[in-house]
Amino acid sequence: MDKAKPFNISKHLVWDAYRKVKANRGAAGVDGQTIDQFEEGLKDNLYKLWNRMSSGSYFPLPVRRVEIPKRNGGKRPLGIPTVADRIAQMVVKQYLEPKLEPYFHPDSYGYRPEKSAIEALGVTRQRCWRYSWVLDLDIKGFFDNIDHKLLMRAVRKHTDCRWVLLYIERWLKAPAQDENGAIVTRTKGTPQGGVISPLLANLFLHYAFDKWMERNQPTIPFERYADDIICHCVSEAQAEWLQGAVEKRLAECGLELHPQKTKIVHCKNDRRLDNYYEGTFDFLGFTFRPRQARSKRGKFFTCFLPAVSNKAAQKIRQTVRSWKIHRLTDKSLEDFADIFNPVIRGWINYYGSYYKSALYPIFQHLENILSRWAVRKYKRLRNCQQRARHWLRTIAKRQPGLLAHWTLLH
Repeated sequence: MDKAKPFNISKHLVWDAYRKVKANRGAAGVDGQTIDQFEEGLKDNLYKLWNRMSSGSYFPLPVRRVEIPKRNGGKRPLGIPTVADRIAQMVVKQYLEPKLEPYFHPDSYGYRPEKSAIEALGVTRQRCWRYSWVLDLDIKGFFDNIDHKLLMRAVRKHTDCRWVLLYIERWLKAPAQDENGAIVTRTKGTPQGGVISPLLANLFLHYAFDKWMERNQPTIPFERYADDIICHCVSEAQAEWLQGAVEKRLAECGLELHPQKTKIVHCKNDRRLDNYYEGTFDFLGFTFRPRQARSKRGKFFTCFLPAVSNKAAQKIRQTVRSWKIHRLTDKSLEDFADIFNPVIRGWINYYGSYYKSALYPIFQHLENILSRWAVRKYKRLRNCQQRARHWLRTIAKRQPGLLAHWTLLH
C-alpha cells in the first residue's frame, strides 16, 4: 500500500469490484467504452482508477441517461455510469454495505445479501391470510427525488470515512447526458442503473419509512422491496389513517405517494365489499387475489394467493416472440434447449414459486410457436399444425427434460 496516498484504498478491493462489475455486464456509459474494451488495457485501467481514488483526484463522468418503456405506457429514466465509474461505485459499496446491513429492517428485502423477492412474496402471502386489509404504497419517481442532504446525513450516521463520503457526494452531483448529448444538472435523486444507487435508496427509505414505522406503528407489519411497499392492516379505518400518515411522513422527506397507484385492498373473499374496494394488488411481478386452492385432503376452497401477474406474463410472451423461433429452421430442438432453457428455467424458478399452474397458458403459447417451427422445418408436417403438436408431445414424453417447460406442461 502506498503510504503517500491520502486515502488508504486496497488494490485488492478495486480488483474484486472489477470482477463483480464484469459479472453483471451492463451497457457502455458516455465514453462508449464497453467492459471488453476496458479489459484490453485492464492492468493499466485498474491502476489508474485505484491511483485516482487513492489520491482524491477521481471525478466521475456524467451518467448516460436513457429512457426505457414502462408497462403502463410511460418511460423510466435510467442513468448508466461508465465502466470505470461502476467499478469505483462497487468499491464504495463493498466498503459500506457490511456497515449498513446490521441496521436494516428485517422486512426490507430489496437488493440485500441473503434476502430475495421470493422471500418477500412468501411473507406477504402469509400476512394476507392473517390481515384483512392491505395498503399498497407507490412512491412517485422515488429514485429521481431522493433529497441529497438527507441522504448524506444518513450516510454520515454510519461512516466517517472521508473517501466514501467524498465520492458518494460526487456521484450524487454528477450531471446526466441525455440521448441528444445535452448535459443536464442534477440537484436531487440517485440514478437508477448505478451500482451504488440501490444501497443508497435502501438507506434513505430505512430512515424515511422503516424506522418511522418501527417507532410510530410497530403493530402494522410491512414488506418493502426497494420502493415497493405493502402494509397489512386490521381494518379499513386503519388503512386509510396509515395512508394519510405515510403521505405526511414522506412529504417531510421530499417524497410523495402516487395518487392513482397507491390503493387500499380488501384481502378476503367478501362479495359485499367488491363494489367498494379492490380485491387485488400486484407485488414483484405477482398478482395477489382470491383464487381457488386445494387442501391436503383434496377439498377446494378460496384463498388469497399470488400468481404471475398479467403484466409479467405479457412480458414473457413478448420475449418468446422476440426469439422468432418459427424462422430458425436451421436449428434443432437440442439447439433450442441449449439457447433457451436457462431463460425458461429462470421464469419457472421465480414465477413458479407460487401458483405454478398460472404459467401453463404462457408455455402453451411457446408450444404453439414450436409447432409452427416444426411445420416449416419438416416436410412430413407441412400444413398440419395439429400433427406437429402431436409430434412435439411424443418427443416430450420420450425426453421430458429436453426443454425446460416440458416437465411443467407434460
